[in-house]
Amino acid sequence: MWAATTSQSGPKPQRTGDNGISFTIEHHAVSAIAVIDFETTGISPGMGDRATEVAIVMLEGGQLVDRYQSLMNAGVRVNSFITQLTGISNEMVQAAPPAEQVMREAARFVAGRPMVAHNAAFDKKFWQAELARCGQEALHPFACTVLLSRRLYPQAPNHKLGTLAALHHLPSSGRAHRALADAEMAAHLLAQMQHDLKSRFSCSQTDHALLMGLQRTSRQMVGPYLRQRASA
Repeated sequence: MWAATTSQSGPKPQRTGDNGISFTIEHHAVSAIAVIDFETTGISPGMGDRATEVAIVMLEGGQLVDRYQSLMNAGVRVNSFITQLTGISNEMVQAAPPAEQVMREAARFVAGRPMVAHNAAFDKKFWQAELARCGQEALHPFACTVLLSRRLYPQAPNHKLGTLAALHHLPSSGRAHRALADAEMAAHLLAQMQHDLKSRFSCSQTDHALLMGLQRTSRQMVGPYLRQRASA
C-alpha cells in the first residue's frame, strides 16, 4: 500500500490523490494538530539526503482522528544501514509514487494546521526541503515533543520517543523507525502532555500556541509560565 488514511469516526468524503490512491477529506477543528514523522536516507537535506516515507497523524481533542502515510520515490538509493534500521528497502522505494506527488498530497492533508514532531528540527528541515522541490512554501509552526518533554518530564532517564512511551505506558502500533508507527506514538505522547498540562497545571487551553510558548521557556521558568497561562 502506497498511501492511506484511516479515521476513527464514520464514513468521510473521499478524494483521489495524484498517485490514484483515495484518502479521506477531514474537516478538522481549528484546534487540530498535525503530528508528522519522516523516514529518510540520512540526517540532512542540505547534504543531499531525501525522504523515503512520511506519515501524518491528526490529533484533535486528545484523540487520533485521521492519518496519512506513504512511501515515496525520490530517485535515490537507500543504504544498508537505513534498510536495517527502518526495514525500508530500495525495492520498496522504487515501487512507491514520486516524492513530489506524495508531498503535494501530504501538504493538502495538513493544509494550514500547526505541526508537531519528536525532534522537530529534523522533520521540519525535510518538510521544508521536500515541499520546496514542489515549489511550495512550508510556513507551518513546529512544536517539538523533545523540548516539551525536557520541561514537563525532567525526571525521564532520556527523552527518546521509545523511552517516553514506556514511561507513560503509551500504546505502540508498529515497528519503531517506520513513519506511521512513530507519528502515532508521538501523537499519543502529545495527548499525554496535553492531559498533564490540564491535570497538573490547570491549563484549560492546551493549544499549539501554549506548546510553542512552553518550549521556548527555560526549565526554571516553566512553573511561572504555566501558572500565568492557567490564570489567563
